[in-house]
Amino acid sequence: MPILHASLANDLTWLIAAIAVCGMLMRPWGISEALWAVAGALLLVLGSLISWHEAWAAVGAGMDVYLFLAGMMLLAELARAEGLFDWVAAHAVRAARGAPRRLFALTYVVGIAVTALLSNDATAVVLTPAVYAAARHARTEPLPYLLICAFVANAASFLLPIANPANLVVYASHLPPLDAWLRWFLLPATAAIAVTYLALYATQRRALQGRFTLDVPVPTLSRTGRIAAAGIALAVLVLLWASATGRQLGAPSCLAAVLTLTAVLLLERRSPWPIVKAVSWSVLPLVAGLFVLVAGLGQTGLLMTLARLAAHLTLTAGRVAAFAAGGSAAAASNLMNNLPVALIAASVGAGHGLAPLRASLLIGVDLGPNLSVTGSLATILWLIALRREQVHIDAAAFLKLGLLVMPPALLAALTLLLLHPV
Repeated sequence: MPILHASLANDLTWLIAAIAVCGMLMRPWGISEALWAVAGALLLVLGSLISWHEAWAAVGAGMDVYLFLAGMMLLAELARAEGLFDWVAAHAVRAARGAPRRLFALTYVVGIAVTALLSNDATAVVLTPAVYAAARHARTEPLPYLLICAFVANAASFLLPIANPANLVVYASHLPPLDAWLRWFLLPATAAIAVTYLALYATQRRALQGRFTLDVPVPTLSRTGRIAAAGIALAVLVLLWASATGRQLGAPSCLAAVLTLTAVLLLERRSPWPIVKAVSWSVLPLVAGLFVLVAGLGQTGLLMTLARLAAHLTLTAGRVAAFAAGGSAAAASNLMNNLPVALIAASVGAGHGLAPLRASLLIGVDLGPNLSVTGSLATILWLIALRREQVHIDAAAFLKLGLLVMPPALLAALTLLLLHPV
């Protein structure tokens, strides 16, 4: 009987987790992703498949991620409200001098910078509407530039530790110092960014022919806009310092955002609620629910089994096993979203430090979602931003494009990671 009971509990855990993840990806009846994740977590607790204490511990384990996301979302929304990204996009259009291909390259560079310094979620949420507005002002087809916002958000998301909240999840509380991070990931990230650009450009080159109008209004950056820019620059410096010294990134990012927001609001003597309400706070319970769901899967023995398998393969197959692990993480991220895969990768890679296995898992988690629209939180946020602009992207068309863009970038990144001596 105990064996039957344990087997039944495992089956129920798997069923609840599967329903929650499918609900997140498909959003039936318009129910938000966060509600599916939280409902799944509550069912695990109410069904005694995981204790309240274990669930609370799982939620608490994500505190650094919550603080980091809150800080980045506040900074991004403040930059949007003060017109900073519209100002940058308008200057990019002017700098392109009427050449769509030049604008394509400039947009890609801006996307790399925003992703690396403000996270891939900021690229999806804030840069997307700014790029759309700039393209419409230039009277040019916006789709090629909008695609950049989706693909570069994942391609550049392991250039720096702060570029993707999934990085904080995979390495949990043991985020490597910045110098060690760059030794492992700078070349693979550069390869992923370059290959993604070339593949994306090759697929969009026909839409980038001709010229576009230069009659694009450049908004004046207000005094509060300049303060927001200075606050973002300060936050980036603080985060780079925290990363370089191996400190957690959540508290510094949240503190920098609060201080910058306070300075702007005091100067303008206005309420903080419009900015605070505009932030997608549902992301936080979504992540917390995923932490609990993965903790529930841990009760089934899945994580321990995967960790043992990874350790065995690492000893017997070495870097070949790490290469396969990166590919598996990339594929799994498109089946169940990369946040739960990042949580699983954190358990599987625990004890491997900066070994090739853990590093390749992170690359798969970060870069793999460029295959489908449901692969990462950043891509889902990108779709939401497009819907606000009345732009529709077909999932099948995105998958067709992703099949051309993601696999060569992943292959290049993993090859450089596993061949580069560190």
